[in-house]
Amino acid sequence: MRLTPLCPCAVLLATVFLTACDRAEKSPAGAAPVAVTTAVAKPTNLPASMTFVGQTQSPQAVDIHARVDGFLLRRNYNEGSLVKVGDLLFEIDHAPFQAQLDSARAQYAAQKASYERAKANLDRVLPLAAEKALSPKDRDDAIGTAKSAEASMEAALAQVRTQELNLSYTYVRSPVDGISDYAHVNNGTYVNASNSLLTSVSTLDPMRVVLSVSEEQFLAIRDLRESGRLVLPADGRLEAHLQMSDGSRYPATGVVSFASSTFNQQTGTFMVRAEFANPKGELRPGQFVRITLKGANYANAIQLPQRAVMHGPKGDFVYVVNGDKAEERPVQMAEPSGEFWRVEKGLKGGERVVVDGAGKLMPGAPLKITGDAPAGSFGPATPKAE
Repeated sequence: MRLTPLCPCAVLLATVFLTACDRAEKSPAGAAPVAVTTAVAKPTNLPASMTFVGQTQSPQAVDIHARVDGFLLRRNYNEGSLVKVGDLLFEIDHAPFQAQLDSARAQYAAQKASYERAKANLDRVLPLAAEKALSPKDRDDAIGTAKSAEASMEAALAQVRTQELNLSYTYVRSPVDGISDYAHVNNGTYVNASNSLLTSVSTLDPMRVVLSVSEEQFLAIRDLRESGRLVLPADGRLEAHLQMSDGSRYPATGVVSFASSTFNQQTGTFMVRAEFANPKGELRPGQFVRITLKGANYANAIQLPQRAVMHGPKGDFVYVVNGDKAEERPVQMAEPSGEFWRVEKGLKGGERVVVDGAGKLMPGAPLKITGDAPAGSFGPATPKAE
């Protein structure tokens, strides 16, 4: 079998290609060290914060209904205005109730007179019966008549009080301090006690904010607490901070006042409620806000400046100093806090991490450590002013 000799040009190209590949594979070892700054990861207690979308809710929203039947005479308040306890909101026609009260008072006067006559007669009968001047039957009849008259008088008095109460119900007053709603009925409308909603009044101070915690979030928080990585305040009360829809901060700090232990199957969430002082009425029921809960701490946690974290096809990673080389280390990051990220998994306390210059590295690259990263690179992020 005859072999065809290779062309000298082909041999030359193959030699050049193999030499180049050999150099590429060995380039990290022969490459110039990359100048970087580093910092030692130090476990510390970090403030924990969780942000949710919430909705303001009045702690006492009262529906104002008619309590007696009648024609609505007038509305006595400005719709949407602030009202105080006892302020007159509506008037229902008083005349029928005044007439019923006058009749009840007349009946009471008649029954009272009957009782007084029966009582006077009893006062005369008892001494005579004691002297045997009257029969026991006459005595018993006088006693029965007096008691019956007294009961009739008490019933008439109760009717007077009932009619006084009904007359007072024609003056519809606010039961709470708060902001009024629009009137649901117009003047002249016939209203009744069974189903006539006149308006509503909602208290404003304090104001509640209701938020929903998903089942996934609830389980994550529970696992952090059970493992000791999340520590709640000693009194168990978390602070709450509000951000309005325009980005402004609500000045008052609230507290979490209630957390439901029952899972809502319809929404797939747990309900949490916070309360805020609202003396000026700046918060109104139904507003959507961003609410951040603070006060808990992550125990023995590590956080990294964002510039130290690289993003690759397989996820986040950092470069750890291994001797004088760069070691790529996959990490799992939690929520950001300002310029920092908390490390969930992948990094231990005491390991030295590349902070500045990480973008110029590749695994196994030689390092030239020029100094430590600026102070605070691994410390708690400075909180912004609320």
